[in-house]
Amino acid sequence: MMMKYTIEPLGDNSMIIELGQDMSHEIQQKVKKVSSFFEENRFDWVIETVPGFTTVAVFYDPLKIKTKTLPYDEVCAFLEPLLEKLEVDGDAEPRVVEIPVCYGGEFGPDLEEVANHNGLTVDEVIDIHSNGEYTVYMIGFAPGFPYIGGMSERIAAPRRSNPRLKIPAGSVGIAGKQTGVYPIETPGGWQLIGKTPQKLFTPDGDTPSLLQAGDQIKFVPISEEEFQKIEEDAK
Repeated sequence: MMMKYTIEPLGDNSMIIELGQDMSHEIQQKVKKVSSFFEENRFDWVIETVPGFTTVAVFYDPLKIKTKTLPYDEVCAFLEPLLEKLEVDGDAEPRVVEIPVCYGGEFGPDLEEVANHNGLTVDEVIDIHSNGEYTVYMIGFAPGFPYIGGMSERIAAPRRSNPRLKIPAGSVGIAGKQTGVYPIETPGGWQLIGKTPQKLFTPDGDTPSLLQAGDQIKFVPISEEEFQKIEEDAK
């Protein structure tokens, strides 16, 4: 499948490559393909690329672009024929990452509130959440924080009216129609329904973020005893 895209200026030394309008698995695959293209081709004039839900932003150094016209025009003329040759492999198997989660109790203080908001039992919320089909669309907000799509609207819940000043690393939360996992301790207003002992961000590792855009996530319910064992084994 040939790549379809548009390019627009984003600032004096940046542009944005838009690959679609809606957040979907197909668009996410295009974003991943374009991001990989820049990773594999280290152009010396590229400062940084930032993938989004449906876009890839490209920041460049105008002083490293030899041109008699505007640097933006030169970059567009260079990239367009290369991007048009990119093909998205729709049959590529995504990586599946299992995230163990201990739901409720001290780990998920808002689980009951999410259940009441949706007219469900706590067990029904856990069952729906742990049986969802999830895709990581991008990493951002905080180091290693995954923007995850695919949560059922049946367990959607608004953000807390009073955000917490500290949310422990590993907390699994819901905000609107999204679910996510806090990789580090940070303030936040998401409804906390559980916690994982799995480390999502290890700054000293070769790959600091456990999750990458394109990964599929499977949340696996575990007991408090299993949580403690996994946490101990990881030390």
